[in-house]
Amino acid sequence: MISSELERKLRTLRLSGMAQVMDVRIQQAVSSRLSHLEFFELLVEDELTRRRDRLLEQRLRQADLPERKRLEDFNFDFNPSINRKQIFDLATCRFIAEHRGWLLIGQTGVGKSHLIIAIAMCAVQAGYRVLYRSAFDLLEDIAEATATGERRQYVAGMTSVPLLILEDLGLRKVPPTAAEDLLEILHRRYQKTSTIISSNRPLEDWGTMLGSDTAATSALLDRFVHTSDLTMIKGKSYRIHERQNREKTKPKGGTSDKG
Repeated sequence: MISSELERKLRTLRLSGMAQVMDVRIQQAVSSRLSHLEFFELLVEDELTRRRDRLLEQRLRQADLPERKRLEDFNFDFNPSINRKQIFDLATCRFIAEHRGWLLIGQTGVGKSHLIIAIAMCAVQAGYRVLYRSAFDLLEDIAEATATGERRQYVAGMTSVPLLILEDLGLRKVPPTAAEDLLEILHRRYQKTSTIISSNRPLEDWGTMLGSDTAATSALLDRFVHTSDLTMIKGKSYRIHERQNREKTKPKGGTSDKG
């Protein structure tokens, strides 16, 4: 068994991965008759694994995702209009390396959020820094930063992140300066970083949705659509389907017998 003094020294050297598994590895070394080099290699791999896991967890927290979803848990059969090949190609994260974007358009409940979060988690696992914001919250943050004289710093922060996700554009009424504010962010990110935007409104409605600044809206669409993949999702709502299934499985009236 590892001594308390050795454990203290390992943790002082920030080798907590080694300290955590040392006892198990010692038993393995004895039972499997491992050489000193084999034993040491296992300990080093344990330390590297722990550090990778901690870094991944840190990046996931920094991404500020509303929940964690995996692509393998997505039900593509429910809405067969979704292009599986396109989604799995996006999951390789090549679009981030190429500084391209992704635009998802579809009604509420068709799976946009699940797909976006799953791709975001693929990006984090690939080593990219990711930031998730609802489009409404981003616009409110810009307004607040403008009012406090911190707009330049805020925009710079939004510009530098390799993958920025703006969810639910059009779900709530946006400020009159929405087109101009989004244009500033997307213009600075254009062909330098990657952006994902989801919306429940078709592109032809964006002028009305973003206000009267048609020039800013046209410029925004020109820059973003030019370098983005487009996914149109048509179909049924997963949420309504799941709620209907829950209703079907609910016990019908009466009280249960207790014997």
